Amino acid sequence: MKKIFIMSALIFGLFTVSQGAGKIGLVVSTQDNPFFVTLKEGAEEKAKELGYDLVVLDSQNDPSKELGNVEDLLVKGIDVLLINPTDSDAVGAAIKAANRAKVPVVTLDRGANSGKITSHVASDNIAGGFLAGEFLEKELNGKGKIVELEGIPGTTAARDRGKGFNDAISGKLDVVARQTADFDRTKGLTVMENILQAQPEVNGIFAHNDEMALGALKAVESSGRKNIIIIGFDATSDAIKSVKDGGITGTVAQKPLKIGSMGVEIADKIMKKEKVDANIPVELELIIKN
Repeated sequence: MKKIFIMSALIFGLFTVSQGAGKIGLVVSTQDNPFFVTLKEGAEEKAKELGYDLVVLDSQNDPSKELGNVEDLLVKGIDVLLINPTDSDAVGAAIKAANRAKVPVVTLDRGANSGKITSHVASDNIAGGFLAGEFLEKELNGKGKIVELEGIPGTTAARDRGKGFNDAISGKLDVVARQTADFDRTKGLTVMENILQAQPEVNGIFAHNDEMALGALKAVESSGRKNIIIIGFDATSDAIKSVKDGGITGTVAQKPLKIGSMGVEIADKIMKKEKVDANIPVELELIIKN
């Protein structure tokens, strides 16, 4: 598996890979999360392969910076905007700016609740959440107390993963705590520490992403509790290593490299005036220790 390197630069840009082929802008919600670093890498690789200029900007999980990034790209004259929203509601302002400039927009991983989108590339987050819930229900023989660590409120990823999960466990498992930890490892640790102090019995944890799952694992280990099933989402390199080492129990595998790559492929079709589907699904699987 490809090793993931987390870069700390605030703005990521790829130098020109070909002259005159067209310019694609990619605005990523954050580069502090390995999942989105890999998504960026997938886009960079495909842009180089197809001969496109790709400019990548990091929104640092800030909707106002996201809007500024999009405005900067529009001034630079991009042909297609790829955007991984910080927030599905707040991103509407940035998308409408692109709409006014008549620049086609493709959303990646997270959708948008307003503005005109040409295409959306993402895994089926509802199906992924259901997969996690189904696994927990089976492992606990249909009985147990569960914690759900939610992602950033307002994102389609948090909403859909939560919906799928709760659909799977409804009437079977008891959710004793449901709190947001903003897709962040440190917050996942802090929130889970507080939950464990308040809840004498926890049998399983579903975190909307791997960063929160790994934070929750650290909280569980510090508490001395045993036999708590922890399922994450994204299949980052850290999470897969943790599964292999007997840390978290499993992770729902998205394919961020493919999401980024497919985003550029869709941009290529748009620039060639080819028809593209409104929704482009990327397959999922549950990774557990064999």
